[in-house]
Amino acid sequence: MGQTVSHRRRFVWGLLLGTILGVCVAEGLLIATRRAEDASRQARVAAVTLRALSDVLERAGVEGDAARRAVTMWSAAEPSVRTVRVVRFEGVSLEASTAPEDQGGKAAPRRLLPDEKPLYDRGQRLRAAVQTNREEGAARKQEIETDRSPSGALSLAAPLERDGSVVGMIQIEKLPEPRARLAPSILFFAALLAPAAIFLLLSAPIRNRRAALALLSGALLAATLFVYIGYSLRVIESERRATEAGVSARMLEEKERAGSVLDALGIAPSPPLSPATWNVDAYRKARGSIADQGEIRDFVLRAELARDARYVRRAGAALMVLGLGLLAFVGFGAAAMLRRTLIKHRHAYFYAAPAMIGMIVLVFFPFIYGIALSFTDSTLYNTNKPITELWAGLHNYVEILGDFSMVKRTAGGIVVNYLNFYWTFFFTIVWTVTNVTLGVTSGLILALILNTRGLKLRPLYRVLLILPWAMPNYITALIWRGMFHQQFGVINQAVQLFGGTPLAWFDKPFTAFLTVLATNGWLSFPFMMVVSLGALQSIPGEIYEAARIDGATRWQQFRTITLPSLRPALIPAIILSVIWTFNMFNIIYLVTQGEPGSATEILITQSYKFAFEKYRYGYAAAYSTVIFAILLVYGTLQSRITKATEAIA
Repeated sequence: MGQTVSHRRRFVWGLLLGTILGVCVAEGLLIATRRAEDASRQARVAAVTLRALSDVLERAGVEGDAARRAVTMWSAAEPSVRTVRVVRFEGVSLEASTAPEDQGGKAAPRRLLPDEKPLYDRGQRLRAAVQTNREEGAARKQEIETDRSPSGALSLAAPLERDGSVVGMIQIEKLPEPRARLAPSILFFAALLAPAAIFLLLSAPIRNRRAALALLSGALLAATLFVYIGYSLRVIESERRATEAGVSARMLEEKERAGSVLDALGIAPSPPLSPATWNVDAYRKARGSIADQGEIRDFVLRAELARDARYVRRAGAALMVLGLGLLAFVGFGAAAMLRRTLIKHRHAYFYAAPAMIGMIVLVFFPFIYGIALSFTDSTLYNTNKPITELWAGLHNYVEILGDFSMVKRTAGGIVVNYLNFYWTFFFTIVWTVTNVTLGVTSGLILALILNTRGLKLRPLYRVLLILPWAMPNYITALIWRGMFHQQFGVINQAVQLFGGTPLAWFDKPFTAFLTVLATNGWLSFPFMMVVSLGALQSIPGEIYEAARIDGATRWQQFRTITLPSLRPALIPAIILSVIWTFNMFNIIYLVTQGEPGSATEILITQSYKFAFEKYRYGYAAAYSTVIFAILLVYGTLQSRITKATEAIA
């Protein structure tokens, strides 16, 4: 009986904790979504006002008395707009303004003052965004800027065009609107308590059957979250329809207001006013969800709701998995076992906690975030969007790993696509193998020389040979790049001394590879020399003496005594050297800079350039994840094959 009670107690606590986790997180996400929808509604309504006034100003010619009268009449009829300012780029002038500070001697029209440079800069950003989007044929830069002050007031700016060219900017500031107070619903509190209460009632007839208790509690938790996710979808749909209704109402109001202003100015609305073109996104692309007459196009709205529903269901599935995991963790006794372990070894965990927290914050969180970013289409131009809107699935990985066009045959011969992943991977392998081989070989030879008995000035040699490793590698890289300079480099000077002609080392892939190989070889041999020398000095001399007595030659001694004795030290050092060389960013980036034509890029420098020169953050994150996977596979296989990290029996 006691065991049954214990099982029931654990499962009811597990169900309660799983329900609290799932329902509270779901409610938090729902409240955040509703707040975001409320902010989106205000921004969209304000954008309709901005676009309607822009339309009127563009019809009035943007400048002159007609534009100023249009702004004055519009502001008088629209009390929610605090200020309107129109900037004309030609002459750097403030063409019209209703701002209190632009009255009296500072009334428009006038030239912008020095302290109003941010206003001019904003207009130039918008003009550059329009030009960039038109040249590239894609919506990459926002053409409507929206800022929200701490008080909740909205500031929106958009370009003004004439004959297809951006000639100015309009900026409006809207009064802050009261935000609705969002409180948890009755269903929220019912969902927290009802599953545990129902479980206690239904589990009373169940005896000592843990599987049945687990099945009952899991079914109740899943049903609760399923119902709550359905409720969240209905609330989101209701909020979205309220947004569309509010935007539709504002479109009709602005249509009437724009018509009145144009009539007062004596301007015929030709072509006719089209409120549907005022319902735009940040790139001034028509959303298409509302017609000119204000009718909400249900098929567009349903498509948007279906997209949002996919995200909500994914979040619900994740919450269900987490909730069921917590239920199983508590219900099957793992939580009680963990509690006993924490109490028993509390001092050890207390001392280890700072390091664990540091690892989570500094290592694991950035690592997990980077992997999540690799599944998005994140760029410099959309970093303000939530990750759910940028989700691209496996698209980046397909683009990286699915492009096999490394070599192409053209009329001029065979051409290598140096930007192809597989070329970069191939070059990285060649770079790593040659550098590690050179470093291990030279380091081992120097260690054997320094280990010679009776060698004079050995401490001096050791200090001199370790200097390349002691110097910062970026300084060494810059020095070697200068040494390979075609005109002033010391290497070409030496070539000329022997009657040769100066080489353009960075103009051909092979000679550029030789420059980075020499640089990294200079940097890598001291490490292998130190490791090898330490291992050599740990080999007992009696073994060599016995081998010599048995008639072994120096080569036989090296092959049968030295190499096996060096293996436990060299194999881990080689694994580290491979990983370091594989990711040796500084040498490639500072010496060849990937030239010629990205032929000498390695994976890590290519990933850097995708991130910080081409600003494709999601693609670069996927590139980095592939690099991590390659090194993880290599390290695991190398450790298992060599057993270098296992204890010696």
